[in-house]
Amino acid sequence: MIKKAIILSFTFFALSLYTLYTACTKTKSVIQENKNPIVLELFTSQGCSSCPPADVLLKQIKNKFPNDVIALSYHVDYWDYIGWKDPFSNQAHAKKQREYGRKFDQRSIYTPQLVINGKEHFVGSNSSILYSKIKEYSIGNRENPVELCGVELSNGTISFSYNTFENISDKQLRAVLVINERETQVKRGENRNRRLMNSNIVVAEKNIELNNYDRESFISIPDLVKNTDDLILVVILEAQNHDILGAVQKPIGR
Repeated sequence: MIKKAIILSFTFFALSLYTLYTACTKTKSVIQENKNPIVLELFTSQGCSSCPPADVLLKQIKNKFPNDVIALSYHVDYWDYIGWKDPFSNQAHAKKQREYGRKFDQRSIYTPQLVINGKEHFVGSNSSILYSKIKEYSIGNRENPVELCGVELSNGTISFSYNTFENISDKQLRAVLVINERETQVKRGENRNRRLMNSNIVVAEKNIELNNYDRESFISIPDLVKNTDDLILVVILEAQNHDILGAVQKPIGR
């Protein structure tokens, strides 16, 4: 009986793995027919008077190129001291920006800064450069090397399955949770008495070490997320130097 139970358990486990694998690979041909989205990472702050035009531009771009661009808005904390604490500011976002600064040999970091595919940066409100770069990065065959599937929301946690279609050595996966859009009445600071609309606001981020066995992970929903917020899960495949190789996004049903 014990031997039979072990066999049945192993069979169930194997079938579960098979189900997960097929669920994550059956759409491979469909996924790879689509171009690999361009990832835009905007470093911004509600306490910075130069940032609202960049926030507006990011929203325009994500609405104009919904299948070609993934927009992420990272609110930094180093402007909080001048009178208004950005509710989305995070010290980790400033740290991430400093890492990009070292990569790009910058003497200092600034807002609004926009990084495209982790490879280069420019002022985030410069629409002519942004449109030019989107056109440039759209040229060529860019099959998406990462797939997201099996996304489930339960008890404040989003679990998901993923797959990659290339060598995973020296690469990592990054899961990013964003609020689609939220308006804020700013009461103090450089943008006092303004109502600011921010979109694709990063509220959680998690690095995932890739291996040949695990194809599942999760990300927790932070307390600052409201029940009325529309959420999006983004999964990014990147090299160790933060060059972005592929990305996918999926709205989270609530």
